[in-house]
Amino acid sequence: MDENSPIFAIAVAAELAGMHPQTLRQYDRLELVVPTRTAGKSRRYSMRDVNQLREIARLSGEGVSLEGIRRILELENHVTALTTRVRELESALADELLNRPGSRVFAAGSSGGVVPLRHGTRPQRQTSVVLWRPNR
Repeated sequence: MDENSPIFAIAVAAELAGMHPQTLRQYDRLELVVPTRTAGKSRRYSMRDVNQLREIARLSGEGVSLEGIRRILELENHVTALTTRVRELESALADELLNRPGSRVFAAGSSGGVVPLRHGTRPQRQTSVVLWRPNR
């Protein structure tokens, strides 16, 4: 079962969240938790929605206003979306590195800059000897 699958009717979701169904309707009107609608317009809640309802109850019990709760949930959802996107990008980068190993190789130049190299080559080293004598 996917966490985002809308499978719970309002009565079941309310029981799982420990709330009255009317409270869930109010939260839907306030857009704190917006369930999926069926073709017949009845609400269907996912496990993620139920977890958000529990979080709302916890925050409300701590004295946070509904507007504050809305903002907290908005920020948490944004963090979740960004985390998911970072994981996607990391996976794409890992796949790219596995599919094209060594396609980009860099070294530090003598002046400290970045020098691109072809795969399998080494940077040229300075082989000259420098003697230092103090001035008298």
